[in-house]
Amino acid sequence: MDVQSAVYGIIGYPVAHSLSPLMHNAAFKELGVDAVYKLFPLKENELDGFFAQLREPSSPIFGLNVTVPYKERVIKYLGNITPLAQKIMAVNTIVITKERKLIGYNTDAPAFLSHLVELKFNTRDKKIAILGSGGAARAILAILCMIPERPDSIKIYNRTPERLDILLEDLRTRIDISIVEPVRSIDDLDIPGADLLINTTSVGLKPGDPGLVDEELLHRKLLVYDLVYNPPLTPLLKMAQKRGAHVANGLSMLYYQGVLAFQHWANVQLDDDVKLKMRQALEKGASQSVRK
Repeated sequence: MDVQSAVYGIIGYPVAHSLSPLMHNAAFKELGVDAVYKLFPLKENELDGFFAQLREPSSPIFGLNVTVPYKERVIKYLGNITPLAQKIMAVNTIVITKERKLIGYNTDAPAFLSHLVELKFNTRDKKIAILGSGGAARAILAILCMIPERPDSIKIYNRTPERLDILLEDLRTRIDISIVEPVRSIDDLDIPGADLLINTTSVGLKPGDPGLVDEELLHRKLLVYDLVYNPPLTPLLKMAQKRGAHVANGLSMLYYQGVLAFQHWANVQLDDDVKLKMRQALEKGASQSVRK
């Protein structure tokens, strides 16, 4: 009987746009590991059954990434989550041990910081504006409040104010978020006075999505960071480029969190040549998605 390859993958809905399989399968190939990374598009009513199967001794799945809208919802299925994930209360990486124990990590937060370092953006004393209040916003907001290089202020807007209130009330119980101010209107984000604007929403994924903010507010001293990476240039980033602002999408954040996730699954530090293969696979996939 053939032994089944180890399986890794990403759960979320939708996941068809994800470039994660390219990155992780490139790493498996480079390392000569008999494993495959797959997409698991799961509707909400399928989560219970999926996680029940994960605990079965016969399951070939040993690691998962988690994307929208499940980064907070998966926590109830996990036996343990790491201290950082506990502070944030969002999980985007799951390790499944041979004993079928599920351990949750947050690799989004350190990945975001790694990308800011790459961009040479120092958060200390900066004014930051954030759009959205989902799992990625939760991770970014929490880590910005926890690091020594704390920004001067963070203004955050979500089109459903109640959801934002719940997020902030929850974070406040574990983290000093005194620099955070929720705003009720997108106009109150004070983008003209901001140094960094971050879109953590999924707006920009679909053709025809709006640009989110008034183009006139964007300026040359602003870094506009859109977590959406497919397409590489969202309407927001196109507007920002037109206004002379600095722009970055979430592809490098995806890369950094992917490296961390892989290292948690394999319990090894990846060599630079493997990391390079992962990054090249991502960049090639992103450029091909543009040409389609």
